[in-house]
Amino acid sequence: MTGIDRKTQASLGFSSDRLAHIDAWMEEHVESGRLAGLAVQIARKGEIAYSHRHGLRDIAGGLPVEDDTIWRIYSMTKPLTTVAALMLYEEGAFQLDQPVADFIPAVGSKGVWKGPGHALDEVEALERPVTVHDLMTHQSGFLYGGAMGDALEQALAANGFRFDKGETVADSLARLCDLPLAFQPGARWSYGYSTDVLGHLIEVISGKTLGQFFQDRILDPLGMTETGFGLPADLHPRVAKLYAPTPEGGTLELPKQDGPRTPEQASLESGGGGLLSTMADYQRFASTLLARGNYDGGRLLGRKTFDSMVSNHMGGDLASRGQAHFSETTFEGIGFGLGVSVMLDPAKAKIIGSPGEYAWGGMASTAFWVDPVEEMTVILMTQLAPSSAYTLRRQLRVLSYQALVD
Repeated sequence: MTGIDRKTQASLGFSSDRLAHIDAWMEEHVESGRLAGLAVQIARKGEIAYSHRHGLRDIAGGLPVEDDTIWRIYSMTKPLTTVAALMLYEEGAFQLDQPVADFIPAVGSKGVWKGPGHALDEVEALERPVTVHDLMTHQSGFLYGGAMGDALEQALAANGFRFDKGETVADSLARLCDLPLAFQPGARWSYGYSTDVLGHLIEVISGKTLGQFFQDRILDPLGMTETGFGLPADLHPRVAKLYAPTPEGGTLELPKQDGPRTPEQASLESGGGGLLSTMADYQRFASTLLARGNYDGGRLLGRKTFDSMVSNHMGGDLASRGQAHFSETTFEGIGFGLGVSVMLDPAKAKIIGSPGEYAWGGMASTAFWVDPVEEMTVILMTQLAPSSAYTLRRQLRVLSYQALVD
């Protein structure tokens, strides 16, 4: 553990001996070759209770994970995008049930695909428009693509968002909207490009790029000085390499690609997955969420808006809304709010935790959750894609809660 004494940990309700189980877990994952390196941080009641890092950010270069290592957080961008959109909502820029096409006319213009066994041009009319609420809750009909999926998923893989330099969200969104939706808006929950569309909605309404809006309204106010869609050249050596699992259980560095896999400024500022950040910066964001949108010097969101964001908007758990599993996680007992998952029933989810905690993760196995009952935040940073390779998040959840004794 890094620089936190047993007395402080005890005062925050943690057993130091039990927290040491997290050290051993981290070391085992690195020494076995499953992960290059990782960092874990737990805060409670406004203080850091546990902070530890182990392994390498760059295997070939022999460079260790440091406190200031920069990570691709991928879909941990989504909660920031949702908060940004809710800021505009509070200012009267839109209503949650307002059609997105009022601002981006192409959204939903190609109708809804009739499904497997039908050509992509075999569509039915929308029963209702895609709303802003649909984007925030992943009920819009926008999916991520997959080369091994059905005809629509293959088309999305070929024509969806591209992180080639020179392409903007508007460029990618134009192609995305030239394809039909996968299902009727509001019919079910399915993960996809919804938050990228939401990010472009922020740009259209505000007249700023998403990166500039983030900078002005979230990053600068919270002091998140090393978070962005791209970073200055002097910070590039601190960016962790991205790895993938091998069939033998080791890791393999992924080839350099444009966009969120590289630290250079991305022209496509993806609200769904484009940010790079540090542990310290994301802790500032997580702590602000725990404080219900409040930070030293101001508020990101009003209390009632924030409470709505972290409430379940599904009317049940996600398993009942059409998706029993996502990545390595079961969705029984877990609902979804605006941009975050929400724990409804830990017993049904078959994991220890607290009703009302909210969370999300990223493609490279990063994760965070906020537990208002225990006044606790937990953040995991690593760089292994895809996140479904190991049950890291469920393992860390158990390890974090078993150490809580008061």
